[in-house]
Amino acid sequence: MTTPPPFRERLYIIIHGTDTPAGRRFDVILLWLILASIITVCLESVPAYRQAYGAYFLAAEWFFTLCFSVEYLLRIYSYPRPLRYMFSYYGLIDLIAILPTYLTFFMAGLHYLMTIRILRLLRVFRIMKLTSFIANAMVLRQALVASLHKITVFMLAVLSLVLIIGTLIYVIEGEANGFTSIPQSIYWAIVTITTVGYGDITPRTPLGQILSSLVMIIGYAIIAVPTGIVTVELSKSNKAEQGAASPPHCPACGYPIAGAGNFCSSCGQKVTKIPS
Repeated sequence: MTTPPPFRERLYIIIHGTDTPAGRRFDVILLWLILASIITVCLESVPAYRQAYGAYFLAAEWFFTLCFSVEYLLRIYSYPRPLRYMFSYYGLIDLIAILPTYLTFFMAGLHYLMTIRILRLLRVFRIMKLTSFIANAMVLRQALVASLHKITVFMLAVLSLVLIIGTLIYVIEGEANGFTSIPQSIYWAIVTITTVGYGDITPRTPLGQILSSLVMIIGYAIIAVPTGIVTVELSKSNKAEQGAASPPHCPACGYPIAGAGNFCSSCGQKVTKIPS
């Protein structure tokens, strides 16, 4: 007769695992609670709803927070190495997700930060076993890491450019036309170079308008640079993955070599297979 696992081990299987029906149900219920809490916070931010149902929103927020707090404590208790979980990615996200409500005791309005719970929905990939999504996310992550140095140099160049442009427009326009300082002029340069164009500060002199036109044209070119860098790295990752997965080919006709035979099944050429 087999002895049932201890309570802590069974709790670990349910809370941290998804291979059992109980564990899957637990995570699905948790995801619905996360979605409901986010919707509650969003609806509370609407003044009309807040005035009419403020007490209900407050009760719902504390209900969700207490549920997530108990869940967080149970995760710590059931995990074999609690500190490892607490300082892991999911552990930190789980902690940050429950802090905003408690921080409202010190500063009002911080409970709206509970929308950070949306990050906990990343567990849906693990729950639904969407491994292809995880693989694609890893490819994107590798491309971003490989592009980090190039993008860093690019960002430093952009920061230098907006500093120079901000200084130029400050000298050209001056305080009389709304450019009261170099930092404010840098703000205008960033807004213009990103093609956002709020219009709260605009050049009034012909020379300033010419500079503004050049900055907007430069902005379109600048936006394309980081996209191209990441795209190249993604292409390299895809080629490397396809190259690693592709089978050997016949040197005579190029037909893929499959099976354990020593001859090409297309042209009959004798081939030497590389052992895997």
